[in-house]
Amino acid sequence: MPLAPLSLKEIEDRLAELPGWSLDGDRIARSYRLGSHFAATAMVVHIAQVQEELDHHSDLTLGYNTVALTMNTHSVGGAVTERDFELARRVEELAQGHGAS
Repeated sequence: MPLAPLSLKEIEDRLAELPGWSLDGDRIARSYRLGSHFAATAMVVHIAQVQEELDHHSDLTLGYNTVALTMNTHSVGGAVTERDFELARRVEELAQGHGAS
């Protein structure tokens, strides 16, 4: 089944299941704080592995002890799709293991 843009209601419903995530313009977004720069860097590497596995890549920013992501799906004109939420759910799972808040 081809990817399709989600409606605003569908996006809001899915965001309600992902605390900390929000709609930022035409993207979903989340920032995490970690205990150190090394911990943040390790989380970025782990996110990159998941992105490769899913063949879906977010904008990913590493700060001193922070990691920020924004994502939408370029192949459907930059809209938010289920693929973005699949990646967000996977990032949430791995963030817990990195001690991110």
